[in-house]
Amino acid sequence: MNFDWRSVLYYLPGILIGLTVHEYCHAFAAYKLGDSTARDMGRLTFNPLKHIDIIGFLFIIFAGFGWAKPVRFNPENLRHPRRDKAIIAAAGPLSNLLLALVLAALIRLIYSLPEVPFPRLAINIVAAIYYGTMINLGLFIFNLFPIPPLDGSHIVFSGLNLSPETEFRIMKIGAPLLFIIIIVQNRMGITILPIRQLISAMMGLIMPF
Repeated sequence: MNFDWRSVLYYLPGILIGLTVHEYCHAFAAYKLGDSTARDMGRLTFNPLKHIDIIGFLFIIFAGFGWAKPVRFNPENLRHPRRDKAIIAAAGPLSNLLLALVLAALIRLIYSLPEVPFPRLAINIVAAIYYGTMINLGLFIFNLFPIPPLDGSHIVFSGLNLSPETEFRIMKIGAPLLFIIIIVQNRMGITILPIRQLISAMMGLIMPF
């Protein structure tokens, strides 16, 4: 099967920006809520090299899913640990939703112009923005599923009175379970996590075409 490198070039900006903003917002939320661990580790930056995990990045390109370096924080430094853990977890996917809305608005602005200079270049730029919108919606949706280690699981755990030991045991089985779900879904065509369907529905709501 031939690999479409042109599509990769369209996807790359959205992947890099989406993952960087996602992890930065985790770090920013933790810092604002009283913990400087992420800042001290150099994660309070928009430099993608500080956030990208090479293996996770390659998985995104070749397998359609992947991950960035997780942002670490110390719950003991938070003023309201249970509430603040949920806020930190939610900051990442919500930033992707906001970024997707901004990119969609940018496409609407471009389409509203009476005449676009350099039309061939404009088509490529619009394509990259379009894919960036789709990728960020995917990051928003995917990370909200309550399966460890996704952000949605941390939001759910913050509302439960689980012991650290119980939470740790659930986290240990979460990543293998997530891999199994994704592999089964991709190989067998079974919809377990309706990510594509939700992306398509949201794109229909925010896109001008």
